[in-house]
Amino acid sequence: MKIGVNVLNFGPGTDPGALRNWAQTVEGLGFDLLMVSDHIAITPDVAAQYPAPFYEPFTTLSWLAGLTTRVRLGTTVLIAPYRHPLLTARMAANLDALSGGRLVLGMGVGWARQEFAALGIPFERRGRLTDSHLRDMRAAWADTADYGKRRIPVWVGGNSDAGLRRAVQFGDAWHPLRCTMPWLSEAAVRLKASAEEQNLPVPALAPRIALRPTAAPVSGPQRLAGEGTMDQIMDDLEQLRLLGAETVVLDPYNGDPRETCHPQAARQALATVAAHFHPPGPMTEQP
Repeated sequence: MKIGVNVLNFGPGTDPGALRNWAQTVEGLGFDLLMVSDHIAITPDVAAQYPAPFYEPFTTLSWLAGLTTRVRLGTTVLIAPYRHPLLTARMAANLDALSGGRLVLGMGVGWARQEFAALGIPFERRGRLTDSHLRDMRAAWADTADYGKRRIPVWVGGNSDAGLRRAVQFGDAWHPLRCTMPWLSEAAVRLKASAEEQNLPVPALAPRIALRPTAAPVSGPQRLAGEGTMDQIMDDLEQLRLLGAETVVLDPYNGDPRETCHPQAARQALATVAAHFHPPGPMTEQP
């Protein structure tokens, strides 16, 4: 099982130097994947959680590709309706080629009503738009003479039943975000059932979970995967491996934008996870 990190590409503490340090930390600790999130218009509903400055993901990852050599680069998640599908297909293919085949393209429907309105995109049609964008993007990539022969992995986000079905139809992996372990276990069963219903292969499981270490154990049905003592976090990772997860993305952001000014605790937690895995290089499963 591979381990990735959601890097904070927004907030008052984020600037080019901070992004460079994050990339060096993630790659230096041996993690497999560095991912960033996506917003374009920082409307009030977005700013409440992800305030400016916000670094656009394709631009940011293109720059970080030149500062790294091994770590894969991805989006968690690119909001599909915000860009024309041919633009997304072009930027993704170019970034993948320029980075040496390191792109993982996570995509989702989005949630910020005010941002949709600012961009002139109908919020109520975001699901249908995402489906058509994914379909059109795949069709564009079929022209391998233009876009290249490598199949860029597409992770489809969304915790709803619609998101799960969309992942089966269009995705190489399903990328649910910040869930409890019981919910993930049950959802993995529904993922297989949806694939059987659609007569399609079961996509890989690649969840993004919290990274929220605590001194005392956390209990109760609302405990997120990745929340609690380091023993609990490592047990969650083991349970996800047994569940069949191919990649797990750790998300150290707990919702307060001021965290971006003080990344030391998050980086220490990542170092502790890395030490538990004792990676000789890329964080792959050890024999």
